[in-house]
Amino acid sequence: MDNVQKIISQQLDKLFDYTDLRGDREVRLQILKAYEMASVAYEGKLMEDGTPFILHHLNVALIAMKEINLGPTSAVCALLHSFDTDNESIAEKIRTTFGASVLEIVNGFKKISAIQTERVSFQSDAFRNMFLSFVDDIRVILIRMAHRLNDVRNPALLTREQKKKFFNEIKYIYIPIAHRLGLYHIKHEMEEDLMRYEYPEIYMAISDKIQATKSKREVYIQEFIQPVERELLASGFKFDIKWRTKSVPSIWAKMKRQNVEFEEVYDLFAVRIIIDSKSQKKEKEDCWRVYSIVTNIYQPNPKRLRDWVTTPKASGYESLHTTVMGPNKKWVEVQIRTTRMDDVAEKGQASHWQYKGLMKTKEVDDWLAQVRDVLEHPEAIGAEYAYRTKKAQEHIFVFTPKGDLRRLPLGATVLDFAYDIHTNVGATCSGARVNNRLVPIRYVLKNGDKVDIQTSKQQKPKPDWVAFVNTQKARNHIKRQLKEEKYREAEIGKEMLLRKFKNWKLKSPDDLVNVLVKHFKMDTAVDLYYLVATDKLDMALLKKVLLDYVDGTGEISGNVGNTEKVIKDTEPVGSDDGDVLYIGDNVKNVNYRYAKCCNPIPGDHVFGFVTTLGGISIHRKNCPNAKRLRERYPYRVIDVKWVNTSDKPFYIVNLKISGQDQLGVVEAITKLVANDLRVNMRSVSFRSKGKKFEGKLSLMIRDNEHLTQLVHRLSQIKGVEKVVRAK
Repeated sequence: MDNVQKIISQQLDKLFDYTDLRGDREVRLQILKAYEMASVAYEGKLMEDGTPFILHHLNVALIAMKEINLGPTSAVCALLHSFDTDNESIAEKIRTTFGASVLEIVNGFKKISAIQTERVSFQSDAFRNMFLSFVDDIRVILIRMAHRLNDVRNPALLTREQKKKFFNEIKYIYIPIAHRLGLYHIKHEMEEDLMRYEYPEIYMAISDKIQATKSKREVYIQEFIQPVERELLASGFKFDIKWRTKSVPSIWAKMKRQNVEFEEVYDLFAVRIIIDSKSQKKEKEDCWRVYSIVTNIYQPNPKRLRDWVTTPKASGYESLHTTVMGPNKKWVEVQIRTTRMDDVAEKGQASHWQYKGLMKTKEVDDWLAQVRDVLEHPEAIGAEYAYRTKKAQEHIFVFTPKGDLRRLPLGATVLDFAYDIHTNVGATCSGARVNNRLVPIRYVLKNGDKVDIQTSKQQKPKPDWVAFVNTQKARNHIKRQLKEEKYREAEIGKEMLLRKFKNWKLKSPDDLVNVLVKHFKMDTAVDLYYLVATDKLDMALLKKVLLDYVDGTGEISGNVGNTEKVIKDTEPVGSDDGDVLYIGDNVKNVNYRYAKCCNPIPGDHVFGFVTTLGGISIHRKNCPNAKRLRERYPYRVIDVKWVNTSDKPFYIVNLKISGQDQLGVVEAITKLVANDLRVNMRSVSFRSKGKKFEGKLSLMIRDNEHLTQLVHRLSQIKGVEKVVRAK
């Protein structure tokens, strides 16, 4: 344990030494406070191998400062990055001790750590865009990079699942960012670790072969460079020549791409000639002059010439690449560029990270160039604020309950999300659970929200929905559904209006409709029907208007009167006494049916309900559904009366009978029904339940009066306690 404490002290001293080296003595106290606070918070917490938790945080802080070149604030944040800032007292302590900036970075770190990745591809544009959009301060991502670098340096501390997740992050997020920032030592280390994890046997085989040829390669490079240097000096060039052995991942990629063995990879190393041109106008000429010098010494391979000086890559990369036959007939790759071209290339415009939607290429270049400038000039005034992203966020990323990722524009609501899932989900959306909290459909979503849409069969699109959705997709669907709903309601309104014409004994319905459309200055008959169906036009007013146009026969005769347009915004005025639907078996040309939920028969107190299909269903007024229909759709309810007729047909009526299960009671019931000459018994069933019995009779009844008499007589039977009408 003493040895572990000694390591912790050494790491803390290194952190202090690097802080002092940076000229940040005044913040040494801040780092000490962060260390002390972290030591108390992490006391007793150990890593998988038994080392203290605080040591991991010290290592991350050192990487952030020393290797990524971040400032002391990032070191403080690295020490505190595991704090639970959901706890208000902890969050307030961080804010008061270190400032709002530190709290924001720690919160941002926690936010991206909590991103669900089980059902999201790390290599997708949507995930990368979401990942970057989660933070306002870029240091969050760079500290996270330091964290992952420390993880891969200590693979023994990681579980199998952690390795899979962490290396996916490294592969698709941090390696591209490190490349763009020019953090090549971190990029190469991560690439090496990634390959060592994914393909350990191949990695070791290539590494061994590279190491075995190292000394010979260094001698060979010097032999290759010397004649080139002499000729360049003789031609008056100012230049610098660099060379490097390609990394194991790079060599393996070439082996796969060319389908060759290690020994057949002819350009295991690359030589770069960087010339100092006097002006940008002479850069191309200078590059080709150097190319001429090199190819005069060594034979080039014409098939391997890449001229990105005359025609730069779309990324902006400029360079001349050629492959020449060096001493001992070995191929060597040579790159020729100017200092300016090299500077552009080093800043990573040859991008590995192509963003779509959230951040365009230029914006990403600005984003990363901004960070790089701060990393290279940490002493710059205002560097603290230079880490903030300049671009306003345009999108948010939210999750479905199963963890699927959805991208929506900033300001999107629950309703936008519902329509993004499916049109029907949007149309029936009544609210949502966002992060397990109930919210209304107008709720504006935030980055990282987990959204579970709540639906209701009674819900349907409303005109005001268009005003608060933020996506064109949702807006278009709502408008279309409202239009469809209008046409459905219009069909109901048409049926209601034509029925009124019959009751009012008015002829030529098409002409009458045209009169009303013209009178109320509407665009189409659909508008008229819709207002009728939704009870926005008073039937009494319509009747008055039409009577001004017709003669005594019901035919149109008059001109347009002066009656003013009146559309109701309040409760409907009651219809006139003549506005009644008459029903009965002798009534023809009326589209109605008896509702199965209550099976009305002549004599029952009933009402009519206009269905969505345009017909009318007849319900008893004490029907189980009557209250709901009257409350929700009062404008679709109509008065109904039975037409008396001497030739009365039979109607099916079901009765439920219950009572004491005593001897002879069932026989008495069936005998009474059978002896009633006016009753035809379709079916009968009884069952005993302890001392009670229950029975169901299906009978053919003429009307309500007949039924009332029969029920009364059945109730008089000894042992019968209850007789009720059933469905």
